[in-house]
Amino acid sequence: MPLQFVGIDPATEKDKSPTVWVDQETRELDLQGWKPGPELAAECAAFDVPGHAKGIPDDEAVIRIPARMVHMIREACDVVERTDVR
Repeated sequence: MPLQFVGIDPATEKDKSPTVWVDQETRELDLQGWKPGPELAAECAAFDVPGHAKGIPDDEAVIRIPARMVHMIREACDVVERTDVR
C-alpha cells in the first residue's frame, strides 16, 4: 500500500497526533484521529440518514479531527484527484 504522508496535527502532543495520509493505490484518504467520547459516539450512532440503517457498522469508526487540519484534508483530496487510476 503506497501511502503518501500529507500532514500531522502540529498542535497536539508528541505521542497523540491526528494524521492524514493518502493511499495512492486505492485512492482513499486514511485518517488517524481522536476517538469520540461515549456521548458523541451515541449521537452519531443514533443519527437518522434516510435510506441507511442507524448505527455504526463494526468495520467503520467515528473519529475526531481538529478544524486546524482542514487544509491537510484538502491537500489529501487534491492528491487523490491527481492519482492515476490503474
